[in-house]
Amino acid sequence: MRIYSWNVCGMRAAVKKGLVEWLTRTKPSVLCAQEVRGTPDVMPAELTDLPGYHKEWAPAERKGYSGVATFTRRKPKAVHCGLGIERFDIEGRVLMTQLDDLDIYNVYFPKGVADSPRLQYKLEFYDAFLEHINAQVRRGRNVVFCGDVNTAHNPIDLARPKQNEKTSGFLPEEREHLDKWVDHGWVDTFRYLHPDKADVYSWWTMRAGARERNVGWRIDYVFIHESLLPRLRKAGIDTGVHGSDHAPVWAEIVPAR
Repeated sequence: MRIYSWNVCGMRAAVKKGLVEWLTRTKPSVLCAQEVRGTPDVMPAELTDLPGYHKEWAPAERKGYSGVATFTRRKPKAVHCGLGIERFDIEGRVLMTQLDDLDIYNVYFPKGVADSPRLQYKLEFYDAFLEHINAQVRRGRNVVFCGDVNTAHNPIDLARPKQNEKTSGFLPEEREHLDKWVDHGWVDTFRYLHPDKADVYSWWTMRAGARERNVGWRIDYVFIHESLLPRLRKAGIDTGVHGSDHAPVWAEIVPAR
């Protein structure tokens, strides 16, 4: 099972830039898309009628904002939206689909703004999500979560760490929350398999030709619980795929024996 995660920065815009052609060519087992910015009824028919995929949506209440959607080649056993916390769920940030024995969480983590209430909202979301997935593991569930985390974990994960020490997305308190995930047994699949791989990013600002110069950040991840490590085979970032200011990230997980 190859699970892709991609912040499409507007699903309708991504369709115009070749999303359907990419899906048809790549044939991911699962695509977790973030920042879809809309409901199925406003999406192009070429996407909503695309054969070969089951489609699940968790839109935000606010139109044209946030939202996630998950496309699966097989029908999920179960689907669940949100964390059960209204102030987070109204923004359409969490969608779980159960495939085989895996609970796959598609998550669009909030952006922060340094020294603002929105940063506190982001950190509280991190805590609430960690509590939720830890509870699922205690129940015996096999959990994968992926999405736009909106934080680069370590200096290797962005091109200019020194210049961004006071920028939200690389603040110490944000990075400490990712440390906490690791302490609780959650594994960043890309960094686990490529511990020293530098200059590979998943997001570039649209300004000043940053992508062409590869001045980027790795803020999109696929995490698994450490109990799933024997089933992890590959992980990567398809930096050559355009259509958004983010690149798709992915991990390959084999069935249980």
